[in-house]
Parts: sequence; C-alpha cells; structure tokens
Amino acid sequence: MPVAASAIYFLNLRGDVLINRLYRDDVGGNMVDAFRMQIMQTKELGTCPVRQIGGCSFLYMRISNVYIVIVVSSNANAACAFKFVVEAVSLFKSYFGGAFDEDAIRNNFVLIYELLDEIMDFGYPQNLSPEILKLYITQEGVRSPFSSKAVDRPVPNATLQVTGAVGWRREGLVYKKNEVFLDIVESVNLLMSSKGSVLRCDVTGKILMKCFLSGMPDLKLGLNDKIGLEKESQLKSRPSKSGKTIELDDVTFHQCVNLTRFNSEKTVSFVPPDGEFELMKYRITEGVNLPFRVLPTIKELGRTRMEVNVKVKSVFGAKMFALGVVIKIPVPKQTAKTNFQVTSGKAKYNPSIDCLVWKIRKFPGQTEPTLSAEVELISTITEKKSWTRPPIQMEFQVPMFTASGLRVRFLKVWEKSGYNTVEWVRYITKAGSYEIRC
Repeated sequence: MPVAASAIYFLNLRGDVLINRLYRDDVGGNMVDAFRMQIMQTKELGTCPVRQIGGCSFLYMRISNVYIVIVVSSNANAACAFKFVVEAVSLFKSYFGGAFDEDAIRNNFVLIYELLDEIMDFGYPQNLSPEILKLYITQEGVRSPFSSKAVDRPVPNATLQVTGAVGWRREGLVYKKNEVFLDIVESVNLLMSSKGSVLRCDVTGKILMKCFLSGMPDLKLGLNDKIGLEKESQLKSRPSKSGKTIELDDVTFHQCVNLTRFNSEKTVSFVPPDGEFELMKYRITEGVNLPFRVLPTIKELGRTRMEVNVKVKSVFGAKMFALGVVIKIPVPKQTAKTNFQVTSGKAKYNPSIDCLVWKIRKFPGQTEPTLSAEVELISTITEKKSWTRPPIQMEFQVPMFTASGLRVRFLKVWEKSGYNTVEWVRYITKAGSYEIRC
C-alpha cells in the first residue's frame, strides 16, 4: 500500500510553517492549523506519531528542531511514510553538508522545493537516491559552516543512470586500490532459566559492506546457508564439504541484490553501491552457539545476609577472546555492604541500579572465572517483602565469532577490466538481550 500523501509540512517548534507542498486537492489549507491546535498544543505530542483528526491522518516526526508532517486523507502505509521522511532527510543532509535544522531549511528554500517536486509525484514517493538526484539537480545547498565540504565528481549519462537497472551506483568510479570490506555483525538474544535450560534464544545479524571498487563490478557472495549448499551439491552431484550448514530466517536484501539469480542459483549476486551499505539482514532461531554460560548460585541467609556465587564459562575457542564483558548481578534494594572475590576482572556494587557490576576487559575462550560476594542487608522493622530476583544481564563483544555459525565461503569480484581486488572479512558477535534468571 503506497503513501498517497496529500500534503507535507515542515514546521518549527513554535508551529510556524517553514515549507509546505500540496500534492492533492483532497485536503484544505487549514490542515496545519488543525495539527498545531489539536496536537502541538496538547501534551500528547510525543505519545503517538500518527493521529487522526476528522477525515485526515497526520503522520509526523521530529528531526532536530523541525517537525515534518505528512497529511493523508486515505488509508496509507504509515511505515512507508516514515521511511520516506528518513530518506528525504538523508537526501537534504547530503545537499546541505550534514545539517538539517530550521536554519538549513530557511537557507535552502528553492533547493528544497525543487527536491520535493522530484521525490514525490502526486503524493507517491519516487527516487530518493542522492547519487542519482545530484546528476540532474546540480544546485549546491547552503552548507553549515561546521559541515565538511564534500566535492562530488561530475558523472555523465544522467538519463542512463536514472532509467537503467543500476540506479544506486555511478559510472566512472576509479580507485588506485580496489578493496572490499565485509563485516558480519550478530546480536545474541537469550533468556535462560536458573537451572540452565534455554527458554528463548535467537540471533539477529546483518552483513555490512564497504566497497571501494572501480568501474561497474559484479560481486558474488557465497555463504554456508542450507539452501545455497543444497543447490551446490545438486549441481555437483555429490555431498557438499563446506562444513556446518545453517538455516537463515527472515532474510532481507539490499535493493542491489539480484533476486532472480538468488532464486535460481541460491547465491547472493549484486552490483554494489559505492561506499558503505547494508547488504542483508537475517535471523537464526535454531542451532545457536551461545558464547557464554552463566551458572549463578544465590543464597539468602536470614534477613540480613546473602551469598552470591557466579561462574561464567566462555564456550568459544581458546584462541579467541571477548572484549568489554560486563555482568550485572541484581541484589536487593536494602543492600548495605558488599565484599568481593573475583578470579578475573574487577567488581563493585552500584546502588543506582541495585546490581553487582563485574567487568572483565579481556575474556579468553574456554575459561571459567568466578565471582564470590557476601552481601549485608539493612534490617527493617516492617515485614520484608519477597525479593523478585531480576535476571542477570550480560554485555560483551566477541570478534571473529558468530553465534549462528554463519561463514563466508567465497567472495568473487568480476569487472571487465580484470583488476585485482583485496577482500577483508570480519566477524563480530555482541550481546543483545542476554539474560539469565537466578
């Protein structure tokens, strides 16, 4: 379902209209007065970004000191509308040198009106790519004195770029050294019971790329996912020897990926944008390799003492290590004094969050550091309420490790000039919501 916007308004924090553009005649000119009176002047401004007044819906977002309001008179896709706002702000920033606020809008009235005519037609979003729009809207914006002055290289054949299949990449790019950087970044979400059984576990990951390649290269990325390896074994008529296979769920690709080739060949083929971009996102729900196991033992000794023993075991390889490990162990609010003994790192009591905070700067694999603590509680006259025992929380980063087991099998770069490329691959696993009940 498209946006079908009737109007778009740019307002300052006082409600003054800085710029507006009407795309349809199904809404009146007093729509901004309705937004100002019934939304901005009430206490409900920050509660919900979508409000209905009469027969119109207002979808608004605050960027810096500017409100961007989209007015629709029909049932519209709110997610698409907010996506349009985010992409439009990124476009404006690319023209203004990184700044988007009330002053930037006042200094670039003419340019913004020209861009609004290009990026939305009769209320429907169009091309918002800065690389493409700068090919035929060459006017430079008034940049902030604090922004960096970026010099864009002129690129010919604007019509070909706009109407061709590769609209996200400019022709004529030349680099002295052709390099590709690929990062696989994963977040582990875990909820484990006090007895060690996994209640909930999944991995959300993304593949980030940074390409500095000349010409118009064609890249092919091979992963150890189950579908791709099954297709490869069928083509070779023999079992695959690529190691562990994984099953990717909820895969989302960048627009540059050739989905037709992916459906037929089960490999990720694409002509990459220049610079940094997100190639794909995915989720794993089965076969997750947990980087840490936490074994807590908390004993309440009467009303004034507690004993806390926590063992943390790193499950990844002995040659790897985690960085910035933080274990937050909850204690009751009436904690008065704590004594610690740790075999690695440092620990302290943080009364603002009612936790014992154990920090280990560098955590080697296949090790089991422990924390032992004696906690003294304040004795109260009133009857003590039962302590709910919040879960233990962990923060960490493990370089060169993936909880999903995802691995890059190959990354091939082909370009008609036949130049050599250097490929760099890096893996990072970090904690999402990593909790262990105690």
